[in-house]
Amino acid sequence: MHAISDRSFPQAGEERVRTKREVRVKIMVSACLLGRNCKYNGGNNRHEKLLRLLEGHTVVPVCPEVLGGLPTPRVPAEIVNGKVMNREGRCVDEAFRRGAEKALEAARREQPDWIVLQPRSPSCGARQIYDGSFSGRLIPGKGIFAEAAEQAGFRLLDVEELPEDFPEDMPNNPR
Repeated sequence: MHAISDRSFPQAGEERVRTKREVRVKIMVSACLLGRNCKYNGGNNRHEKLLRLLEGHTVVPVCPEVLGGLPTPRVPAEIVNGKVMNREGRCVDEAFRRGAEKALEAARREQPDWIVLQPRSPSCGARQIYDGSFSGRLIPGKGIFAEAAEQAGFRLLDVEELPEDFPEDMPNNPR
């Protein structure tokens, strides 16, 4: 696999996915869920149900880790005592926080109605993250971008919590 640089990956807001239905809401989505190969192992987390539910809506793809300058593929990372460390013991916290800030800037610019995130990620985990032991054990918590977006008042949704008719059956009132 080859590395994907920050420049070769579309910046949040540069590309929008539009489909046949009239656009009703704007949804920022973890780019890996859309099939972008930006996951730590070079793959993606393409989510077919989400893709079907996004039809007719404006979609803003975002990958905070790539925006922070991390390559794809990259060594897996977890939050350890409040800092993002990779499995080799290298601190990658600065890149994760830089990426979270860039993603948050995009969210402020784009003003999505919802942000749908990849679960368990040290960037995007909205409900749970790995515990920092690299053992696969989960704990309640949020990734760096998810925490920042929630503190900024954005509505987050873990892709595993998608209702059948998202976003039609979700409250559409302002944050």
